[in-house]
Amino acid sequence: MKRILLAVALLALLFIPAKADEGMWLPALISQRIEDMQAKGFKLSSEDIYSVNQASLKDAVVLFGSGCTGELVSDEGLLLTNHHCGYSYIQKHSSVEHDYLKDGFWALNRAQELPNPGLTVRFLERMEDVTSAVLKGYKPAKMNEQQREALVKKNSEKLIEAAVKEGNGLKASVEALYYGNQYFLFVFREYRDVRLVGAPPSSIGKFGGETDNWMWPRHTGDFSIFRIYAGADNMPADYSTDNVPYRPKKSLKISRSGAQEGDFTFVYGCPGSTQEYVHSELVRFVQDVSDPEKIALRTTRLQIMKKYMDQSQAVRIQYSSKYAGVANAWKKWQGEEKGLRKNKVVAAKQEYEQHFEEWALGGRYEGITGRLYNLYAARNPIYRAYEYYNETVLAVEKIRMASGRNVDPKDYYQPIDEETFVAMMEAFDKGVEDIYKPEYFISQRALYSDMTEWKDAVFADESQAKDLAEALYGYYFNVLVPQVRELSNAITLTYRDYMQGLMEFEPSRDFFPDANLTLRVAYGHVQGYSPADAIYYQPVSTLKGIIEKDNPEIFDYNIPQTLRDIYARGGYENQPVCFLATNHTTGGNSGSPILNANGNLIGINFDRVWEGTMSDLFFDPQLCRNISLDVRYILFIIKEIGHANYLLDEMQVAD
Repeated sequence: MKRILLAVALLALLFIPAKADEGMWLPALISQRIEDMQAKGFKLSSEDIYSVNQASLKDAVVLFGSGCTGELVSDEGLLLTNHHCGYSYIQKHSSVEHDYLKDGFWALNRAQELPNPGLTVRFLERMEDVTSAVLKGYKPAKMNEQQREALVKKNSEKLIEAAVKEGNGLKASVEALYYGNQYFLFVFREYRDVRLVGAPPSSIGKFGGETDNWMWPRHTGDFSIFRIYAGADNMPADYSTDNVPYRPKKSLKISRSGAQEGDFTFVYGCPGSTQEYVHSELVRFVQDVSDPEKIALRTTRLQIMKKYMDQSQAVRIQYSSKYAGVANAWKKWQGEEKGLRKNKVVAAKQEYEQHFEEWALGGRYEGITGRLYNLYAARNPIYRAYEYYNETVLAVEKIRMASGRNVDPKDYYQPIDEETFVAMMEAFDKGVEDIYKPEYFISQRALYSDMTEWKDAVFADESQAKDLAEALYGYYFNVLVPQVRELSNAITLTYRDYMQGLMEFEPSRDFFPDANLTLRVAYGHVQGYSPADAIYYQPVSTLKGIIEKDNPEIFDYNIPQTLRDIYARGGYENQPVCFLATNHTTGGNSGSPILNANGNLIGINFDRVWEGTMSDLFFDPQLCRNISLDVRYILFIIKEIGHANYLLDEMQVAD
């Protein structure tokens, strides 16, 4: 028994986030972390971070669109986010005549700011633990899981209805945390008149392209500027020329002090999704099956798009946003797979699960890790087919259009889609077992000598395209999705008990809830890292590195001549560009403000290092680093490239 307890204690230490900078903490509960934050250098209070009684830092942070973060940097609604977060909106305003992707865009007055239909931002008004209200009336001994779900839905709808009764753009959601062991109500105010103000040329905003994506050292000026507009009452309003700039409760002050190694930092943003407490069998599936197969499929798609994009500026504009969307996860999965293998995460989790089961013998949690294994064993073949559909069938725009789903004609190029059809349908045919294919696909495939011949028929005959789309989408939505949902629900239900068990197993451990695109705080410090023997990466990159990478022959490294001229004049060799920190981030944190110990803006988060992209599943404090754009480089670009000094005049500089 002593041996077991010692092993458990030693192993538990490996998974306690308090020892490093792991964790994405709820702002409303940040008082539970504030002592640790202050011990690491933070100089403000928990009320400064989150308050419903006074303006706080939360009031300067927004959910930008459906999956990024932004921050207010003036009292006139001026908002910063990443260039890649604003990319699709910049692309929609671009044409061969006005290529804002290539040349950048700068509104030199309010009248030149461009509206973006459909783009919204959400401010968090408040968040509240509503677990007791959501589970009111729940009787575990008398109710099955379906009855519990119905009760949770009914009670949640009541809470949401009460939270938004005021109107004025209020939205609300009830989110399950810890797999349904806790529930929080999040109340937002959504603004829907958001206009493009400025964006650097892609040779700055996407400098390094997919080659540098997820890598360090990084020299990407990944920012864009928008402005929130409101009605005369400062409340949300549809786009109108009568609207006025939004007056925020709080805007961030900008620090010119910069980021030095060892400085305290914290991220305030909306991380999308993490799975920190999952079973080893899921990690094995991701590492050995899911990531490798998706990487291979997307490699083919990217090669097809790039071939045509390199031949035509018009096609490059059409497909730039699509290419970036496909490539981002493709590159991330490569780093994730490598990181999981390097850290031997599957073996570490298996060992942890073994110790948990030894502790659980004879109690209510006995055998739970085995039940999770069996559920994943049942789910994985079906989920593999589900992912194949996502990466192949859903990637063909002709099939999407034939199924009635929207594809913007402005951004469609048929030769790319035809070649994608052949490659993806061949991959689907070879990679997916027949039991997961609709009968129509199998019978029709047999009629053609090869996929090119079938492609010609599908693209020439709308009725054939429609029949194929109905068969594939019908099987996907009516067969696969329900099966995946049923097994996923069973897994989530089992995790609910597993999480309770983990918390009892490690009562001194601080468990943070997995990310779910709600506002969180992550904190750490500026620090480089060592990805391999004899290598140490410094945490700050400079303009000198941009000039060293500059290559007019390569699109992604061909910087504007103006930037070359500025550098040639001298004095800017040490102009900071990007920096590293140990903050725990994920997708959704793109555009998040990076704040210093005084709560002032020093940068904008936009990426993670490639070696640390497994942090959605396992956080390694030695390798996991977030990459941020130094705010001083933003100011430099606005002034020297955009010549939009009036924007600088709006911002408040703290030091």
